Amino acid sequence: MPNGTADPRVYFAAERTLLAWVRTGIGVMAFGFVVARFGLFLRLVRAQGSYVVSHGVSPYLGAALVVLGVIATGAGAVQYRRFCRQLRPEELPSPRAPFLPLALAWALVALGAALAIILLP
Repeated sequence: MPNGTADPRVYFAAERTLLAWVRTGIGVMAFGFVVARFGLFLRLVRAQGSYVVSHGVSPYLGAALVVLGVIATGAGAVQYRRFCRQLRPEELPSPRAPFLPLALAWALVALGAALAIILLP
């Protein structure tokens, strides 16, 4: 900026980018959960009738998708933290501004990892 003042749009753009990664990670994790539970549905269909359904791969594929969502969320959090460290203190709205988005991202990483472990048979 010509007068030396900080532009707050830079930080908020970084925060929006992190939240887009978090949204993508949640979406991939949710899809992985649906894929994993589809295998349970197939087993119920097989148990009720004479249908021949043998797809035992869905829990593993679902867990893999959940792990992919965890990786996306974690990578977004790491990149956001790197960017925030490059900003000068006057460019941040407050000194603790990056805390809440990072706490959200890492909580979702932990919950996603727990979900991936639970989904495996």
